[in-house]
Amino acid sequence: MENLREHLLIGCGNPLLDIVASVDKDLLERYNLKPNDAILAKDEHMHLYKDLDEKYNADYMAGGSVQNTLRVCQWILGKPKVATFFGCVGKDDYAKILEKKATQDGLNVRYQYTNEAPTGTCAVLITGTHRSLCAHLAAANHFTIDHLQKPDNRQLLESADYFYISGFFLTVSPPSIIEIARHAHKRKRTFMMNLSAPFVSQYYKEQLMAAMVYVDILFGNEEEVETFAREHSWHVKDRKEIGQKLLTLPKENSERERIVIITQGHYPVLLFQGNNIKEFPVQQLSREQLVDTNGAGDAFVGGFLAQYIKKKSLDVCVRCGIWAASQIIQRSGCTFEGKPSFQE
Repeated sequence: MENLREHLLIGCGNPLLDIVASVDKDLLERYNLKPNDAILAKDEHMHLYKDLDEKYNADYMAGGSVQNTLRVCQWILGKPKVATFFGCVGKDDYAKILEKKATQDGLNVRYQYTNEAPTGTCAVLITGTHRSLCAHLAAANHFTIDHLQKPDNRQLLESADYFYISGFFLTVSPPSIIEIARHAHKRKRTFMMNLSAPFVSQYYKEQLMAAMVYVDILFGNEEEVETFAREHSWHVKDRKEIGQKLLTLPKENSERERIVIITQGHYPVLLFQGNNIKEFPVQQLSREQLVDTNGAGDAFVGGFLAQYIKKKSLDVCVRCGIWAASQIIQRSGCTFEGKPSFQE
């Protein structure tokens, strides 16, 4: 396959076992959750996972934003171990399930293991076509930069040309993110990041901006970029203006212009590069076709990366992202099957 080799792409994030269930609005209200949101679990949410297990016939799936993105990427590429994933898990059965599933999908998994906490979980609460995520990071919180500095892992970092980090990972190990960002900058490799959720811009602003100066490609959805703009007192609501301002944020490598991509649900994807803004229409699905929007954003980035690391044009990358997201939302969870049918 053209331009493809093992360990070309590295991602760092929070490996989580998704606990997926269709629920009623009463459950959301009981736990103070919104129909469409992504939050970190608090003390009030600790019984949620047991509730799902006992009362809602939950399914268990490999999850975590970056791990999902890389799984989708691997599915489209069809060649094992092009992507490598770093994250922390517990020494338990959940970790074995995660590793088995991710490996089956072609991902090269390099987990750090901890005795301090169990493997992280994420409640995926589906109400109609809406989804609410409540992540209990647990072991994922224990990732340390030491893991990246092990000789075998360091060698993987040296061999990679592309690096992808979620904003969620800012809550776990900012030093690891900066280590990878600086490495990418020094080697003139591509460093990519996702805003991930509104709370990242709200509560981890300093850590986010420390990484932002290294970001070559930034992903975010409409709510995430609007929150970012508010937190920085831009007094701008138009997403095209926000995208243009994101382009001009300070950047270490001025030779490589930043690219910004904003997804807007069923509205067109916006691509910002230089002075240009391009819009890409999103295929409209019927209500019957929509099964679960969980993982749509992760799948979009997975589709984008599958083409980007093959050095395809940005137009092809975005169209593949849209295609991948449309496949995932027609299934429960971030799952896929068969041979991908994307056409350039």
